[in-house]
Amino acid sequence: MQRYSDAELEALLDDTESDLAERKQTLKGDVPTKARQAICAFANDLPNHNRPGVLFIGAKDDGTPSQCPVTDQLLLTLSDMKSDGNILPMPAMTVEKRHLKGADMAVVTVMPSDMPPVKYNGRIWIRTGPRRATANEQEERILNEKRRYKNLPFDLYPVPSTTLGDLSKTIFLNEYLPAAFAPDILEENHRTYEERLASCKMIVSPTDSTPTVLGLLAIGKSPQDVLEGSFIQFLRIDGNELADPVSDEETLGGSLADMLRRAEEKLKSHNRSALDAVSAPTHSKEAPYPQPAIQQLLYNAVLHRTYEGTNAPIRIYWFNDRIEIHSPGGPYGNVTPENFGQPGITDYRNPNIGDVLKTFGYIQAFGRGIAIARKELEKNGNPPPEFAANSSAVVAILKAKP
Repeated sequence: MQRYSDAELEALLDDTESDLAERKQTLKGDVPTKARQAICAFANDLPNHNRPGVLFIGAKDDGTPSQCPVTDQLLLTLSDMKSDGNILPMPAMTVEKRHLKGADMAVVTVMPSDMPPVKYNGRIWIRTGPRRATANEQEERILNEKRRYKNLPFDLYPVPSTTLGDLSKTIFLNEYLPAAFAPDILEENHRTYEERLASCKMIVSPTDSTPTVLGLLAIGKSPQDVLEGSFIQFLRIDGNELADPVSDEETLGGSLADMLRRAEEKLKSHNRSALDAVSAPTHSKEAPYPQPAIQQLLYNAVLHRTYEGTNAPIRIYWFNDRIEIHSPGGPYGNVTPENFGQPGITDYRNPNIGDVLKTFGYIQAFGRGIAIARKELEKNGNPPPEFAANSSAVVAILKAKP
């Protein structure tokens, strides 16, 4: 990521007409909302500068210091804006304390997104000159077209063998759109069906209605016909070894939301609570595994697996003494087999699938699934989760309560 020098940052502070800089005196009041809008707008880079935009906290409108204290908490709050799930897809940004014009300032540097349009709370924000506003129809079309010339992740690749008819219009209009966009945006009914699909990255563009991998996984009628490994295989094994008898099995397919719904129902049916009428004065029910921990690790598997170059599904093996969740594809990007599962170490092979999971309500914030699983297992009296990662797969292991 490009890092501006102090001289370049001070020049941006002085240029009050620049669409590459925004200044806030503090992070109080409604500034956190406006800060997220600014981050979203810089990520969209409508003027096509191909340069980072900068949000300054601790600067007045004229660029002079406001003497706002730059604390660790302030920097942490700004950093959380990247992964709290309100800006989708997640922006590439850095947060740092810089000494500019004789005072400390918090500097948020935002890279232009490879995957516009970027939304904040269901609205597409853009910035041209001193103006920050939601994108109109023409500006949204420009952002859709920009995406065609970027290096895209696999989840945005077109699938040439498919057509618009392979996508469910009912799911898109009745389930996905109301969750993805603010109500007042949806009331503007001037955008065509194809323009709406393109804005959500379900097809290549308004003029090229070829579905993307994301579109097929999110709202496809039968995504497994094309993406053959994009299902979950469940096995309940009566024993502790793969060679032991199988007491239940099911192949769980469909769109992402349908697949996860069916998987959760299956997992709940096997996670039966045991009635304890002895160790406490009142009866209590205890599940062998905390359901939120199983869910978080399953969502992680769906989000981080590789969909490219493999026909392997996600496999859930439920043994008598443990659950194993096998995810095809090893660690990605900043995550390695050595640092896998450590706090703060995360990267995203399928960032747009993450957006879909957030929109459908399966993910509330990014990068916290393993931490939530650890906490829930501890509360339930289970051992901590274990992970085995190599170049071809990641296995999450939940052990039963002693």
